[in-house]
Parts: sequence; structure tokens; C-alpha cells
Amino acid sequence: MVPRLRLALIAHDEKKDDMVAFARAHEGYLAACDLVATGTTGGRIVESCPALSVRRMKSGPLGGDQQIGALIAEGAIDALIFLVDPLTPLPHDVDVKALMRLAIVYDIPMALNRATAEVLIGAREAA
Repeated sequence: MVPRLRLALIAHDEKKDDMVAFARAHEGYLAACDLVATGTTGGRIVESCPALSVRRMKSGPLGGDQQIGALIAEGAIDALIFLVDPLTPLPHDVDVKALMRLAIVYDIPMALNRATAEVLIGAREAA
């Protein structure tokens, strides 16, 4: 039996609709995961997918990215989906880089776009 995936979900403002669409498309699979998200992203997901249980952290710019980073460092996150908008300035760019660094250091899969998130979920669904 495959253990429950502990998955973190974060989306920049311009990518929140994409994250909600991703969650809707994979709602059945995600319902079997332990989900954690930054505040606004988590709220949007729960609003659109009421069957999903999402542990919500603070909003990204208010510390939510760091809270998820701490969970990665503690070994409490197995994978990260962080939908980044490359065409919008990132006021908290250092937070994004810190999460990327932690994902690399702790060797967890990290999807930065929907195509990679689909591959990550597809690989787990097939296992």
C-alpha cells in the first residue's frame, strides 16, 4: 500500500485559478492526501472542492511560505506544487527561492507549473 502523500500547494495570484482547476481535476486523488496550503490558495481550493481537507497556513507574503518551508525541513512534506507566474513581479521572491532551496536540499519533488504537477500526480496515481 502506498502511504498518504503529504502535499503542499501554493499558487501565485495569477495562478490561483490554475491551482483550483488542478484540484478539481484531481479531487478524488487529492482527497486521499494530507494537504497543506498557504492561506489564500487553500481557501480557494476548499471553496471549489469542499470534499478536500486542507490545512491552511498564513498567506504567502505573511509567512505562509516559511511555514511550509519549516514543514519541509521537519520531513512533514513529501512533495510541493508551487504554481509560479513568471510574468508577474514577485514581491516575496526570497521566499520562493527559499522554498526551492529546501525542496532541493531535502530531495522532494517540486512542480512549478501545471504540466509538471500533472506528471507528479500521475506518477503517484499509477503507483
